Amino acid sequence: MEITNELVDYLEQLGRIRLSGEEKEKTAKDLGSILGYIDKLNELDTEGVEPMSHAFGRTNVFREDEVTNDDMRDDILSNAPESKDGTFLVPKTVE
Repeated sequence: MEITNELVDYLEQLGRIRLSGEEKEKTAKDLGSILGYIDKLNELDTEGVEPMSHAFGRTNVFREDEVTNDDMRDDILSNAPESKDGTFLVPKTVE
């Protein structure tokens, strides 16, 4: 894909940025280099290579959710100044 001035102008409009003439030239050159590198990567033989979601082998480091304590509602509500029907009773804040 060729990076044209029209494409750089379009990207400038999409990004809602303003580039000077020098910046446009540099952007076109940089985008061309990036696309060239991608073309080079596409030449690699990846047959038999398993797709990965991360460059490093990662496994889930989270533990399984397990209930470690039973129903502690009464213990928790014992710390409340007031409770009613198994819930905290708080002063009304909205009229």
